[in-house]
Amino acid sequence: MHKSLVYAAYGWLTFGGTMHFLVDVLSQYVRGKRAPGPETTLFYGLNTAYALGQVVFGVIGLVVARQALPLLGQWPAIAVTLAATAAWLAFGFVFIEYWEPKIVIALFGVLAIAAAVTA
Repeated sequence: MHKSLVYAAYGWLTFGGTMHFLVDVLSQYVRGKRAPGPETTLFYGLNTAYALGQVVFGVIGLVVARQALPLLGQWPAIAVTLAATAAWLAFGFVFIEYWEPKIVIALFGVLAIAAAVTA
């Protein structure tokens, strides 16, 4: 069960970060939804960094799960994962107006906690 939950959590994070970038950055840029300016640059920069952080963390989690699954059941890995989840939630509530990224991270947090409990 632990293995399935670990793969589900980090796979979901990777998928969610990719979708966040495609929907909130790439699609809005291609459709020209935002007028050029400093606010638009900050919007794209924040959302790109937010999504890239999720994708990179998710891919690293998947690689570690593939190579050393027991490592993700130890408290340092669990603590880093939960700290990253809390930071993403905080950034989401403070800076991102859409609710979907918050739900993606909340679900990742639930899956990460479930994986930690089953370790």
